Amino acid sequence: MKSSISPWNFCRVLVLTSLVVAGLRGAGADPAFLGRWALTLPNGRAGWLEVKKENGWFDGSLLWGGGSVLPVASLTVTDGQLTVTRLVDVPRKDATGQVVRTHQLTDTITGRMDGDTLKLTLVSPRADGSGFDRADFSGRRTPPLPPRPNLAKVKFGAPIALFNGRDLSGWKLVEPNAENGWSFSAGALNNRPAPAVAGQPPRHFGNLRTEREFEDFNLTLEVNMPATGNSGVYLRGIYEVQIIDSYGKPLDSHNMGALYSRITPTVSAEKPAGEWQTLDITLVDRHATVILNGQKIIDNQPLLGCTGGALWSDESRPGPIYLQGDHQDVSYRNLVLRPVVK
Repeated sequence: MKSSISPWNFCRVLVLTSLVVAGLRGAGADPAFLGRWALTLPNGRAGWLEVKKENGWFDGSLLWGGGSVLPVASLTVTDGQLTVTRLVDVPRKDATGQVVRTHQLTDTITGRMDGDTLKLTLVSPRADGSGFDRADFSGRRTPPLPPRPNLAKVKFGAPIALFNGRDLSGWKLVEPNAENGWSFSAGALNNRPAPAVAGQPPRHFGNLRTEREFEDFNLTLEVNMPATGNSGVYLRGIYEVQIIDSYGKPLDSHNMGALYSRITPTVSAEKPAGEWQTLDITLVDRHATVILNGQKIIDNQPLLGCTGGALWSDESRPGPIYLQGDHQDVSYRNLVLRPVVK
């Protein structure tokens, strides 16, 4: 039997069909979550999350306290809820403390908007399989990046000597209860953490920060480290310029002079370990320039968020210069800062 439909009903079907298709295409495409988020993690440490949608797919990157910015395992947005999973390697040790196996656990992070705040919950399986731990934390949207500054027009104030070459005046430990491996001699600021001893618990040596805090500036310094040395210079307490023995290694975002795990140097300008090296670093409007041993290796590049080990995730607040001291031996000298004059 042949059926017929009136023009009016036909139009209604077309409209309803269009609405359904649009709804299916837009399902989960909540723009409220898109962008970059400064996180305050459950333990109070700084974190960072980016949520983006490209070619029809949701994707993201996550910084969880220390370490590098890494891709998430999965990211979904549906019914006003963000769900992120990340994989965590957990070593299993025998009675002697030797690692016999490493297995992966999956952390699940869910979030919903609460005004301007992203309210998040972390659910983590316990390493021994006895259940789950739950913790709440939050995120704030990172303000849009300012335009790339014209450094030729930036005015800098009078130079400030951060280290007087005689004592630790103007400096203090970031963690007051950590051991202090910092001292001074021959005009240099030296970090000499004691090496780990087999069979004894590890000792935690502290990072050193200026008592003063700064906004935008130019910072020059000299640094010397032994083979396999590892340290870092944190700008405003949140962006780490990597200090490491990477002489002769391929370009990487973890090499000497890199903005740790975020910006890779364009050229290798390191010297061999044991030699004094110069750094000239400019931070203006969340853009960084790094000159290593007279060669520009990062040219006025945008900083998308904090790096691992940041004191906080808020990129708008002033902060100290801080020197990483919880790794290996390192020496600094001639640290001079010139603040930007507004």
